[in-house]
Amino acid sequence: MGGYALGSAFDSKSGQMIMVALLLMVGSFYAGTLFGNNGPIYVSQLPSNSSSPSSSLSTGMSIFTNKVALTYRKTPVLIPETGMNVCPLTFNEYIPCHDVSYVKSLLPNLDVSRREELERHCPPLENRLFCLIPPPEDYKIPIRWPNSRDYVWRSNVNHTRLAEVKGGQNWVHEKNQLWWFPGGGTHFKHGASEYIQRIGNMITSETGDLRSAGVVQVLDVGCGVASFSAYLLPLDIQTMSFAPKDGHENQIQFALERGIGAMISALATKQLPYPSSSFEMVHCSRCRVDWHENDGILLKEVNRLLRSNGYFVYSAPPAYRKDKDYPLIWNKLVNLTSAMCWKLIARKVQTAIWIKQENQSCILDNAEQKLLNVCDAVNDSKPSWNTPMRNCIQVPSAQTNFQNLRTRAERLSVYSESLSKIDISENEFSSDTLYWQDQVILYWKLMNISKTEIRNVMDMNAFCGGFAVALNTLPVWVMNIVPSSMKNTLSTIYDRGMIGAFHDWCEPFSTYPHTYDLLHADHLFSHYKNRGEGCLLEDIMLEMDRVIRPQGFIIIRDEDSVTSRIRDLASKFLWEVTSHSVENKENKAETVLLCRKNFWAIV
Repeated sequence: MGGYALGSAFDSKSGQMIMVALLLMVGSFYAGTLFGNNGPIYVSQLPSNSSSPSSSLSTGMSIFTNKVALTYRKTPVLIPETGMNVCPLTFNEYIPCHDVSYVKSLLPNLDVSRREELERHCPPLENRLFCLIPPPEDYKIPIRWPNSRDYVWRSNVNHTRLAEVKGGQNWVHEKNQLWWFPGGGTHFKHGASEYIQRIGNMITSETGDLRSAGVVQVLDVGCGVASFSAYLLPLDIQTMSFAPKDGHENQIQFALERGIGAMISALATKQLPYPSSSFEMVHCSRCRVDWHENDGILLKEVNRLLRSNGYFVYSAPPAYRKDKDYPLIWNKLVNLTSAMCWKLIARKVQTAIWIKQENQSCILDNAEQKLLNVCDAVNDSKPSWNTPMRNCIQVPSAQTNFQNLRTRAERLSVYSESLSKIDISENEFSSDTLYWQDQVILYWKLMNISKTEIRNVMDMNAFCGGFAVALNTLPVWVMNIVPSSMKNTLSTIYDRGMIGAFHDWCEPFSTYPHTYDLLHADHLFSHYKNRGEGCLLEDIMLEMDRVIRPQGFIIIRDEDSVTSRIRDLASKFLWEVTSHSVENKENKAETVLLCRKNFWAIV
């Protein structure tokens, strides 16, 4: 059965061992080539009476003893002597907390009127897979940035529906072995560049662009394949793009394969995992969000996320069509935004733009007239993680107007006032920034690769974002993750002009498998070592393996007990690992593990 033969051949009744043979990639990518190294990778099934490993090695195949078996998490954790089991090929897109079959079982208890089914729903531990997720059939090493903005391998995201239903809007087209992204979208089928300039003209009254308007960070709601984000990059604008896992199949997978920052998320019943006052602009282009419903609670979440004098850009039929229910919806939007003291500053060419005015007296007056509810005081230092949305508006306090902030390049080194509230001094902040500059230089020497071989990076315990700042001159983007059980330093990361999210590493992340080139974990494991089942070292390693691309790097620095255990387990996860002694921030010796995921696939 071709690509599925190995998985279907496993006999769970007899417990027959299936030998997984993997051809390891030898050498590095071809530096400077358009597509990099994309030679085929083979994984074959070897019966018990097959040739010995030594004879197989003579044919260029390395033999591993990992079984292909659908395996679930058990307590206590048990990793077979033969290595981690490999999930069958049909699970190559497994996203534990967005598993359609599990969510379907929850539907009777979910508020589907508010699209709760699109949010994260992590299954109980015993229902989570505990096997390595294989790449899809005929997977190839991704095309390198910047060419990946326009072309990706079709076999890496082999889904045709978006091309079929959105091809006329120039989202994506099939081109032989490739997917081609012309840069279009539902409201900018002639290209995102023209659309972005039009928005800039509308905001600045034809006198400038988004950069001159002070926009540094954008939240793109229902981002599609993230072409809007891709074409903001020349303006040095960072975009957090998100979309749910819904009928627009694999849109986030397309975005990440292109090398554009994105994650699975949904506006429904919980706050988005981003800090308050983090974005200068929130963008919705046919984002399929009913902003006018439920007393405008989703608009109030946008209000939470926007900085003072930030913009809400809305390109959708209610902004321009006069038929059906669109005028009624538009009137509701006008009433809701007016109640929040937003000002409509432009409405033309199918787009409307509001500005969030920080007018304390207006908000208090509207609250007095029962037009909105004022939120009770909240502690902004608390991470927005699994937090119910609030149907209220926070009365603005004295805060920095984003137009008065520096450019993104200057923001990178600016000490944020939010740090003083959580007892992180300016000296600690500056030392952290300088420390990671040196460490990144060291990392690249250890990896021994060219600068173009890494694009998608995740810092799994980002602290103040110093690691990402040190990468700023490289052609990468960084997803900065601040664990929800730590202090909220993510506000500082956004103040520095970067992007990221809150997350709890006791749960899998909201992304597709094989989407990052580099994972960085600075003392992440030791932070979770006493958190119990689901947060074990083996659980986090498995999630790392799911997220990292074949031939991707995982850099781990931690206590000796942690690094020693990871070294022992690495081969069972089909990782190569080398150990290095470096100086930590206190100038003491610390172990750094450089792990690399082998390139293997089931055939």
